Amino acid sequence: MSIWASIAGAAVGALLGGPLGALAGAAAGGAVDLGLRRAASPERRRVAFTIAAIALAAKMARADGEASAAEFVTFQRLFKVEAGETENARRFYDLAKQSMAGFEAYAEQARGLLGQGSPLLEDLLDALWLIAAVDGFHPAEIAYLDQVAARLGFDAADAARVRARHTDPAEDDPWAILGVTPGADAATLRRAYHDLVRRYHPDRHLAEGVPTEFIRVTEARMAVINGAYARVSGKANA
Repeated sequence: MSIWASIAGAAVGALLGGPLGALAGAAAGGAVDLGLRRAASPERRRVAFTIAAIALAAKMARADGEASAAEFVTFQRLFKVEAGETENARRFYDLAKQSMAGFEAYAEQARGLLGQGSPLLEDLLDALWLIAAVDGFHPAEIAYLDQVAARLGFDAADAARVRARHTDPAEDDPWAILGVTPGADAATLRRAYHDLVRRYHPDRHLAEGVPTEFIRVTEARMAVINGAYARVSGKANA
């Protein structure tokens, strides 16, 4: 079953509770699916991740005063929303985008449901930056994203690192992508690379609960890391 069928046909309001549950209950019409209510933690996390992403993306679309169609199209692409599931995704999105009110509670509940420090929180923040980029970064969107990052539990340094990945051309520098000083020795380079693989490998994110519909973003990030390592590994001092 796709994630969209799950959130449309399940009592996700009862499953999640709080503001995300209230949004889910309103959009899904309160239908009950006891199978999902008894689901294991990864399934709950898949649902929580998806609803938080919809809610926070929709509210971000209001930050600059204009919720553009292009932003929702980008959301569809990132989350691999098939044509037959567009109505389910759009119903959640339209409910959430009515105002920016309540985004803090959505972000805080997402942190609680996914777990402080979970790699899914960075996936979620990355998705929001990718959606914001579609029509250029508005100062109000950047301020919104900084606030969301704080509510998701990112400290200033980690929030800046994610932000730079999307806004700083210098991040195309392979040394910066790997987080090492230019000219670092081979051992330092390998250690940095393997640390990033452990942190960002798509298999880990799937195990943590990221929906398969979203995994393309994690795969793209891993491809950037692999490419950076390939570019500099031959230049490292042995």
